[in-house]
Amino acid sequence: MSERDYAPLSNACVRGLCDKIYDKRKFAGVEIEKMVKDFSDANNTSQIKRLIRVLGQDLMSSTNPNVKNGALMGLSSVAVGLGKGCVNYLSELIHPILACFSESESRVRYQAAEALFNVLKIARGEALAHFPPVFEALARLAADPEPQDIVTESSSFDLAAFVPMLRERIYTRNAFARQFVVSWVSVLDAVPDIELVGYLPELLDGLFKMLDDPNPEIRRMCDVQLNEFLRSIKKDPSKVDFQAMINVLITHAQSPEELLQLTAVTWLREFVELAGPRLLPYASGVLAAALPCAAHASAGGARRSILCATLAFPVKYIRETAAVVNLQLTKLVVSAGESGEGEGDGEGAGAGLQLAGVVGVLTQLLHHNSVHTKVAALDWILHLYDKLPAQMFNETGSVFPSVVGSLTDASDDVVRRSLAVLAEICSCPAADTTPGECPTDPTL
Repeated sequence: MSERDYAPLSNACVRGLCDKIYDKRKFAGVEIEKMVKDFSDANNTSQIKRLIRVLGQDLMSSTNPNVKNGALMGLSSVAVGLGKGCVNYLSELIHPILACFSESESRVRYQAAEALFNVLKIARGEALAHFPPVFEALARLAADPEPQDIVTESSSFDLAAFVPMLRERIYTRNAFARQFVVSWVSVLDAVPDIELVGYLPELLDGLFKMLDDPNPEIRRMCDVQLNEFLRSIKKDPSKVDFQAMINVLITHAQSPEELLQLTAVTWLREFVELAGPRLLPYASGVLAAALPCAAHASAGGARRSILCATLAFPVKYIRETAAVVNLQLTKLVVSAGESGEGEGDGEGAGAGLQLAGVVGVLTQLLHHNSVHTKVAALDWILHLYDKLPAQMFNETGSVFPSVVGSLTDASDDVVRRSLAVLAEICSCPAADTTPGECPTDPTL
């Protein structure tokens, strides 16, 4: 080709752009950026369109992978040079790039992924008009035999910018879209140099919601990936933001779907064990989720999913796991003496524990239809009076009427526990009453 055929590019720029050495291609790309900025400042749209045509048609038609890579670098540079103005040329920029996702040469697919990312990063919401073909191309990329290479070899791959794209799509109900998202999450998590666990708070809720998908394969994929994440969390808990995810687990631990519920309760067990006292501020939510699971049963309870039946796990796993969560949380609430604080002051004994919220949950659970749940709630109230008597004395006005109401319960176990709580209230050392005199509820 003569120099005239490449105009407005020079032959020297084209040779650099299509060189097999990345640095030379990058240098040529910078030249194109400057050229495009000048055209844009001069409002010379004809030259911009001509340049895109040379890159997206003339050079892209070559069978030489280096030339295609050069064309992709050039198109990416045009988008960077135009900035937000690239939205006026999105179709001409995106479609030649997407065509390269079907190339047999993996290096071309990699360059296409990088170029597309650069264009979309600039165009952002304006690119939604081209979402169907972009999504189809990315779905093909998700099934690439070497997906990790495409991600890890890109020095410009911006995980912080990519994760929000996954988060936006993770709540889709489309089966194909869900498989695509989980595939990408799996690919990124498998790359050694990428620490996706740090971004898990943005993805966890959407992944849990997929466990309720009617498609067994999607549930299986999601279950496997969540197990991988939990393994990573247990391996290096110091990098995990437990507080940012705990409410997600609390919500899903109350799901009517058994696989979803078991998974969430299992995560709660690991979180309480690994994070310890840091989760005390969330104790009320954890109890609201865990204690009703103590009464979990198939009949009249959570519905059995197809995957649950396939895995054939007994419902008792949910009850047993919830019981472990309850026990772990109980151990976190210690007395003033056990916490090393001054005797009798109680300060620090329940540091971080939102006692009023915990008491509110426990008294509400006294109206639960399960005997096991009511007994567990009363045991907790007893435990709190034992470990935090001064603080619990201030909550007696809320506790007393609810416990008195439980005296009429049909279960002997509930009545016995209720009497034990009332006895504890009467003997509470923090009560400013005559010895042996029960504090009365001022509302009665």
